[in-house]
Amino acid sequence: MIKIDLITGFLGSGKTTFIKKYAEYLLHNGENIGILENDFGAVNVDMMLLQDLQGEHCGLETVAGACDADCHKRRFKTKLIAMAMSGYDRVIIEPSGIFDTDEFFDTLREDPLDKWYESGNVIAVVNAGLEDSLSERSEYLLGSQIANAGKIIFSRVQETTSSDIQHTIDHLKNALQQCHCTRTLNDTFIIKDWATLSESDFKDISQCGYVKADFIKRFSENDGYTSLYFMNGKYSAESIKAKAKQIFNDSQCGKIFRIKGFFLENQQWFELNATQNNITLSPIANGQEIMIIIGETLNKDKIHSYME
Repeated sequence: MIKIDLITGFLGSGKTTFIKKYAEYLLHNGENIGILENDFGAVNVDMMLLQDLQGEHCGLETVAGACDADCHKRRFKTKLIAMAMSGYDRVIIEPSGIFDTDEFFDTLREDPLDKWYESGNVIAVVNAGLEDSLSERSEYLLGSQIANAGKIIFSRVQETTSSDIQHTIDHLKNALQQCHCTRTLNDTFIIKDWATLSESDFKDISQCGYVKADFIKRFSENDGYTSLYFMNGKYSAESIKAKAKQIFNDSQCGKIFRIKGFFLENQQWFELNATQNNITLSPIANGQEIMIIIGETLNKDKIHSYME
């Protein structure tokens, strides 16, 4: 049986960065792995960030969104059937930050996937400085993502205080209560700067399993969330950071969760990864001129006025 891990977490939590580190650990320990990027929207930006992992022992596949829920589930199942023929020891699934974990478990119970795959780990990535101002829908989504997690990995710990971290833990517990999940978190957390994660930490993560926890389903995963795409934009590092700040700070744009994408400046590709509290720019080897904005009740015309 092929083990299959789900790496979940809210938009901008750092799932792709964690997967790179996790995959490198698994490859170092002799596993053949496949990574399935299951993005929200028609263009999969995060796949670009994993290209350097691809090789003889690591395959990359993608399921793009921008379709109705039933179509998305068919694509997801079809891709897993194809990956079962590829000789992987483990498949890692990175859904978007807008994903219903029930889809993961339900799909694995379907024929013929139930004969080829077994549930491995559910790992949730959470920003240690998680913002407070989430909508009721997003609070539910957050609770549903951590309800089954065998481990909750905090990101950006080095950028936060112990008070921030405790506040985030309390926030997660409250999110579970809001979706009527009775599980306790206790020793579920790994709260470390990712640069200091050891071989022992990754071994613990790779064997963490998942928790069978029930919660009341209140929203569809795609309810109210939308994305906008901006292709072939010519930005500088200074201009795109300014635009991102303006969009996040302008309530008329809607509730913005994440702005991500790539731009070319002076023959160098850069990745933009922006949330309400953090904007980072990182040089990368290859990219594509695209920016994606994801959020609730987006005002297309207002956002266009900034991006254009």
